[in-house]
Amino acid sequence: MSRFLSPRWAELEPYAPGEQPRDRNYVKLNTNESPYPPPDSVIAAVAAQAAQMELYPDPDSKALTDAAAEHYGVRPENILMTNGSDEILNFAFLAFGDQNRGFAAPDVTYGYYKIAAKAGGVRFTEIPLKEDFRVDAEAFCETSEHVVLPNPGAPTGVSVSKADVERILQANPNRVVIIDEAYVDFGGESSVPLLSQYDNLLITQTFSKSRSLAGGRIGLGLAGPEIIAELLRLKNAFAPYNISRIDAAAGLAALAEETYYRKNALRIAETRDRTAEELQQRGFTVLPSQANFLFVRPNFLPGGSYYKKMKEKGVLIRHWNQPRIADWCRITIGTPEQMRILLDKSDELKGETEI
Repeated sequence: MSRFLSPRWAELEPYAPGEQPRDRNYVKLNTNESPYPPPDSVIAAVAAQAAQMELYPDPDSKALTDAAAEHYGVRPENILMTNGSDEILNFAFLAFGDQNRGFAAPDVTYGYYKIAAKAGGVRFTEIPLKEDFRVDAEAFCETSEHVVLPNPGAPTGVSVSKADVERILQANPNRVVIIDEAYVDFGGESSVPLLSQYDNLLITQTFSKSRSLAGGRIGLGLAGPEIIAELLRLKNAFAPYNISRIDAAAGLAALAEETYYRKNALRIAETRDRTAEELQQRGFTVLPSQANFLFVRPNFLPGGSYYKKMKEKGVLIRHWNQPRIADWCRITIGTPEQMRILLDKSDELKGETEI
């Protein structure tokens, strides 16, 4: 640490992305990317922007905003396009939180929430998930903080019903409730239909997962006009050109390919359910997932050992050395062929531990 760093950053722990190793080729099932590429129309839209890269992008991303509004059945003033969904989350923590008005989130959840709160000087409260890793909706109804919930959950994949989301909204009329729908397209129940009824609702989504654009950075927030205007003010202050010409073109083309992406999301969900069944037959505990990943506990090794041994066998999954989930691992759903390799290597590993 240099002598120039502000003391307020001394205890900040950066977000740890999933590994991107370069030592060998892995079956990469650790970062919840889509196993299917974007369609040719998206690739062509990206390539077409190369001739105009000397020009700044539209700071309002108007074409993309208008197309997203039509896609979601809302008005443009209900949408803010951002550089990935992390950016909209960061703006929301800065806009609505401080040391006197904090955010509450599950104790097992997406790690960026706590980091965004710390970076913004925002009070952060953790509410424990139930023993089966379901959200305790009653506890979130009783909180005195703003709320942020991933739905489906991360890293669990377990969903919150729209009825419970509505209960939380009704119980917190003077607090913002953020529903992070990064994985909703794989079987979750979106809260978008609730937007017209609740002015305290902010929904975040991303193009990184179901729309195969993790290599680009496109996210969005959906909310009432007042919340969007407040977030837009922060966007224009901190990141006026937040979406590049290439990403805006990719996002616009992606919104025109809904049939392609829905088909891929269904394929991933079907592969997920088959893989869950196969793992359960092998004695794994598998949480019910409506995301593009599974949260599993092997029955023959601790979670950390399973992760390490699978990495040695060329299959990369995700593990967190945290008290409640140290025996669990998250497995991204790849192609059927990739999942077959995962199962075969798991069988190999189980056989080796029984020798």
